[in-house]
Amino acid sequence: MTVSRPIPSVVGVAVIEPHVMRLLFGDGAVRDVRYVAGESDSPLVRELDDPDFFAQVWVDPDAGTVAWPNGLDLAPEVLHGDLEPLDLQGFHDVTSARLSA
Repeated sequence: MTVSRPIPSVVGVAVIEPHVMRLLFGDGAVRDVRYVAGESDSPLVRELDDPDFFAQVWVDPDAGTVAWPNGLDLAPEVLHGDLEPLDLQGFHDVTSARLSA
């Protein structure tokens, strides 16, 4: 029998340093995600190389995830840590770095 879990929903986001965002999920989980400029070949993602553009991140309540003005959004299951992405596109979970500091 397969047990399905509800899709996590991002309810809050804050840019805590250039290219690092702190995500708050509806289940109370908190994750820090760093975007490494230059790691993605996608033109849509490469716009985030500009830290001012990256800082325009917002929560799309309809999608339950973070988004940017260019239409880019990220899978909430990956951000939550439930699924491994096929391609990181420059995003890395750095939550453990915060917890060990």
